[in-house]
Amino acid sequence: MDTLKKERLEQAGINVDDVLERFMGNEALLDRMLKGFLQDQNYAALCQAVEAGDASAALAASHTLKGLCGNFSMEEMSALVTKQVALLRGDDFAGAAALMESISKCYAGLTEAIRGCLA
Repeated sequence: MDTLKKERLEQAGINVDDVLERFMGNEALLDRMLKGFLQDQNYAALCQAVEAGDASAALAASHTLKGLCGNFSMEEMSALVTKQVALLRGDDFAGAAALMESISKCYAGLTEAIRGCLA
């Protein structure tokens, strides 16, 4: 992986060495999977669920997003949605909803970096 691409992904919060190890060094597979991440609808579903006040749907979307972010070694995003899942499981919808600003900012940074690296 070229240094510029790696730095951009790392600045967005992806532990590139870790995720490449998970994908056995296969950069083409990583690129395909990152394209899939960009198409995943769980972030949009999470936003809609929180806006609608639907804790059950928010938990489902946040939990799935947590798994995706963990698989891609998106450390900051993973930590945020892990915290959100815990709050939702603890019936603290207001606390979980309050994390959306940070989650949205982190998600925007990730998707911008991924798009820039895949272009």
